[in-house]
Amino acid sequence: PPPRHLASALRGGFVATVVLTTMLSASEGLGFSRMSIAHMLGTWFTPDRNRAGAVGFVVHLVNGWLFSLVYALIFESWGRATWWLGAGIGLYHPAGTSLVATVAERRGIALAAQGIAGNVGVALSPVLSVAIAIVFDWRGAYAAFGVAAASLYQLASPRQEGGWFSS
Repeated sequence: PPPRHLASALRGGFVATVVLTTMLSASEGLGFSRMSIAHMLGTWFTPDRNRAGAVGFVVHLVNGWLFSLVYALIFESWGRATWWLGAGIGLYHPAGTSLVATVAERRGIALAAQGIAGNVGVALSPVLSVAIAIVFDWRGAYAAFGVAAASLYQLASPRQEGGWFSS
């Protein structure tokens, strides 16, 4: 049987994807980014540079909608299909990718490392969090991941005067 909230998941996913795709296109047009994901996707389908942005916008919209549907089905299988869970997961990817693309000097290597580390983290985090929770409790797992995230931030962040972890 289809999930209980399939219609609302489709609507929410569509709205979120329209907002995300519009923000990505607007950020390039406003000069916040030099990379247009919509234009890059569009060039896969048409050699016409004038049409590539519109074609890529539609492709990105459809892909995002399909991803949101997959996430909605996963959340439904967990019994936790809430809008805030989808919004939280939806905020990470563009924010993390734009941060890496903006800060890194060698963008290709940095984006590849982010992709690899993200996949390794997705694979290992459930195992590690359960192991820590068994040894300590759920609070220990949260604390361990919080300390690890703060430590990684300290190691990976550029050194700027007056920053949170400036030395």
